[in-house]
Amino acid sequence: MAHGDHPGRVCENGSVSSVQSKPRALSIGPIDLDVPVVLAPMAGITNTAFRRLCREYGAGLYVSEMITTRALVERNAVTMRLIQHHESETPRSIQLYGVDPKYTGEAARIIAEEGHADHIDLNFGCPVPKVTRKGGGSALPWKLGLFREIVEAAVKNAGDLPVTVKMRKGIDKDHLTYLDAGKVAEDAGVAAVALHARTAAEFYSGTADWSAIATLKETVTSIPVLGNGDIWSADDAVRMMSETGCDGVVVGRGCLGRPWLFGELARAFGAEAPTVDATLGFVAEGFRRHAELLVEFYEDEERGCRDIRKHVAWYFKGYPVGGDLRSSLAVASSLVEIDDLLAQLDHSAPYPGAAAEGQRGRSGHPKRPALPQGWLDSREMAEDATCELQEAELDTSGG
Repeated sequence: MAHGDHPGRVCENGSVSSVQSKPRALSIGPIDLDVPVVLAPMAGITNTAFRRLCREYGAGLYVSEMITTRALVERNAVTMRLIQHHESETPRSIQLYGVDPKYTGEAARIIAEEGHADHIDLNFGCPVPKVTRKGGGSALPWKLGLFREIVEAAVKNAGDLPVTVKMRKGIDKDHLTYLDAGKVAEDAGVAAVALHARTAAEFYSGTADWSAIATLKETVTSIPVLGNGDIWSADDAVRMMSETGCDGVVVGRGCLGRPWLFGELARAFGAEAPTVDATLGFVAEGFRRHAELLVEFYEDEERGCRDIRKHVAWYFKGYPVGGDLRSSLAVASSLVEIDDLLAQLDHSAPYPGAAAEGQRGRSGHPKRPALPQGWLDSREMAEDATCELQEAELDTSGG
């Protein structure tokens, strides 16, 4: 069966039917996880509210939205808010995005010395054009010397905190970087590496190349290797680990509108978690809890209810929720209004099966990556490229 297929993942009540596994754990440096599962950072998604919600359903490591190193060093107000964790979150994880070893090292030092997190992840996987156009994200490992300097600066300044690296296969099929970058990161002292098995050119399209994860696992042997890409169900996660030999999975788009996926994953790997009853009432309850946590996070009911709007289609994918009701949920501005709308649903409606499964979130189409002029001419940094790289952080200052 190809790993892009998703037949029969969930019973009528929403519970995983075919996944069975012995208890399996994962250690990232000094952090011991009950299950080998990590929530991938997603911009505008993995704030404190969503992380708390996922944790209520399952287990694992839940990573913050991408935080720009320069914005953190300059103590940008929005960024300082984004790095805050609720008291219930443990272990705490922050993902940093940086293109300058100096800023990356200083940001890691601030996190470590001021106790903002228990783990630091470095982002070298972002394929967004405004990032790669300036040489950041998934474009940066092509400049292997700069990549090494950034990773070494983070590890050196993080103290006892484990540092991990998340990356893609490379820029495109002709400019792969993941094996060289994996070895450099391993030598630099990172605690684990994670691979999204697509290139920047592929964005989120097509099918992830799990064979690349297996190759990285054969290349990087002294630290855990985590796999990312096309994990839409607990079955997918178990199969990825079986097929590739990777030590854990990183889950991104598959949990959009399905935070209870982490419960399914926990049980698939032998841990205890609340039972998933994916009736429409169960989904509505999860949606309402998410909205409530967003209101608490923003300390503003209207803003929290505005933020939950983008999640409506994901939560109710495949369920008998009419277009008018979906539209109303997508403009609701208070929890009372959301409650009134959710009350109109048939809470006894059963899990719809395949209609609710499979891909969710953005996919896009393969495209030529936006890169700085002459970026691919050499794997060494040109002396005049420094200013342009610094602008890559300015574009995302504020987190």
